[in-house]
Amino acid sequence: MSSATSAAKSDSFDEFYTEVKEIEKRDSVLTPVQQIERLLRPGSTYFNLNPFEVLQVDPDSSLDEIKKKYRRLSILVHPDKNMDDLERAQQAFELVNRAWKILECDETRKKCLDICEEAKERTDHMIEQKRKKLKKENRLAEIIPEDDPIKYKHAVYVMTMKLFADMERKRQHLEVRDMEERKRKREAEIEQEEQKSFEKEWAKNFEESRQNRVDSWKTFQSGGGKEKKKKKIQGFKPPKPKPESR
Repeated sequence: MSSATSAAKSDSFDEFYTEVKEIEKRDSVLTPVQQIERLLRPGSTYFNLNPFEVLQVDPDSSLDEIKKKYRRLSILVHPDKNMDDLERAQQAFELVNRAWKILECDETRKKCLDICEEAKERTDHMIEQKRKKLKKENRLAEIIPEDDPIKYKHAVYVMTMKLFADMERKRQHLEVRDMEERKRKREAEIEQEEQKSFEKEWAKNFEESRQNRVDSWKTFQSGGGKEKKKKKIQGFKPPKPKPESR
């Protein structure tokens, strides 16, 4: 991939990120229409993998704070409150519920916090590598973009989204592999059941026909049912004497 293409993609994402943040700032008013739009906007599939993003709470928020935000959002996007946009409201409501279920569980919330922490660590490592490169090239006077707090937050945000996307891909891969393994086992069980059924049927038929085979053999041995042809032995009959003619 050329540097020009990479730069273009980076600029495109920066614009998208800026737009998303503007939408979130606008949606901080927390109106039903705005929240449904935020949760179902184009590209939301990846953003919604992060439950903190869905509920618009910081990772270091307490569980009580997360619960309060969940309740407010669930009421706002509840289908009963949005009868004019019922289908989309139902989708948004399910997303909010899913995010809360993930975060209310200590185990799954910890996994999400670990991802957020890893995103910061990777971003810091990336910045450190940039500093080393500048030092090696004697360009220490240059400023790294991520020195700007806003751009640093942006970099962490992007990395967090990528890590959640990676986690989802792994989950889907494991799910497919597990499904294939269960399918393989089921096919093997069906094949085994069919083999047992075949053997049982064969044994049954063999047993039923065994007596017939025994009876047929005995009949054959005794010669029953067959008439022996008896040849008549005829004795020698001398020819009749003929009268003499004079």
